Amino acid sequence: MSDDLNVDGVEAVLAGADGRLADPGFLVKADPGQVLRLMDGASGPPARLAVVYRASVHLHRDATAGVRRQLLALDAARYGDRELAARITAVSVKGEPAAQWGVEWATGTAVEHRYRHVALTGHTGDVESVATAVVGGRPVTVTGSRDDETVRVWDLVTGQPVGEHLTGLAQGVRALAMAVVDGRPVAVIAGNDETEGAVRVWDLANGQQIGEPLDSDHGWMTAVATMVVGDGSPRAITCDSDGRVGEWDLATGSQVGELDSLTLWVCAVATVVVDGCSHAVAGGLGGLAWVWDLATGKIGESLIGHTGDVCAVGTALVGGRAVAVTGSDDATVRMWDLTTGQQIGEPLTGHTGMVLAMATGVVEGRSVAVTGGADRQVRVWDLATGRPIGRDLVFPAPVNAVTVAPDGRLVVGFGHEVAVLARC
Repeated sequence: MSDDLNVDGVEAVLAGADGRLADPGFLVKADPGQVLRLMDGASGPPARLAVVYRASVHLHRDATAGVRRQLLALDAARYGDRELAARITAVSVKGEPAAQWGVEWATGTAVEHRYRHVALTGHTGDVESVATAVVGGRPVTVTGSRDDETVRVWDLVTGQPVGEHLTGLAQGVRALAMAVVDGRPVAVIAGNDETEGAVRVWDLANGQQIGEPLDSDHGWMTAVATMVVGDGSPRAITCDSDGRVGEWDLATGSQVGELDSLTLWVCAVATVVVDGCSHAVAGGLGGLAWVWDLATGKIGESLIGHTGDVCAVGTALVGGRAVAVTGSDDATVRMWDLTTGQQIGEPLTGHTGMVLAMATGVVEGRSVAVTGGADRQVRVWDLATGRPIGRDLVFPAPVNAVTVAPDGRLVVGFGHEVAVLARC
């Protein structure tokens, strides 16, 4: 909690507006109209609470108390008041389970600066890419924006910026992925710049570009993924606006292959090992997803089922079986057995708009997929059962990027902001 709200006798200070405003339970459970009436004309600490409350008031009016609890905690963190965020998360709501995710930190670039308290600021455009890495023994999250043409690095635990953000990325960042090259953590950044090279490799420890851009002749990039192949070489798989898919050796900066290319735009790509062989899985326009054998460069059978563009792709091992998870404009998430090419079970439903972001990982020992969408929701799915884990998480803006850190934390890019959530 901020210093001005953390003094002794805070309830007495707030009593002029109404002592109930000091109670997170009241803010969570009360009718929004009643809360707003009490806040009218508030000054001092109550005014700051009113600003936090009003940050997502357009969502509070129709939200359940459980959703309001999560949104209020997120907005408190955006204003830099993490103690208030924790107090709100701890509120008990009748008929609702205890909160399963708490907000560890969030940026507050878009909130009212007069009321920020040591709030983190960062991107000035939509965050469209997030990933995690370890730099100098410190876990970090790396975020990219097409609009503000920067990549930023944050301490995953504290949210503090790490080093200088990466600039000079003409035409912005469409996608990024992490790798380790010669023992150094690097970010592979895919952008829109056709004239100066669309894929750049940055050393995360010193913030310097490594070598020349990987791709100076093709069109701007739409997706990138990384992996380590059988001989231990770090590789990048890139997809460009001309429908070409390339494979690059990150240690040498040279292209080692071009896969069977497509005439359709590829929106997302991920990598996986199937039966001991490296593969890439990509999704694109027309509701299709494809699987390439990286050793032969040959494309396999299409994964057919979606009725909208496939904008998000992830891969995982579930019960020893390699699977792909795809998200689409048709608001569904589907799982595929990569050995047989067949869909696993029924589509996973719950999103009410386009699925824009996908990440796979492990949370509390379970293989999960995390999806984000235009409906401003994040959902966590248990891949073994195909069921959601907990309630959906609601955000004030569309969710364009998500990832799962190795320790199970979620990193979410929504609008201009970044938030990190951890299991309660």
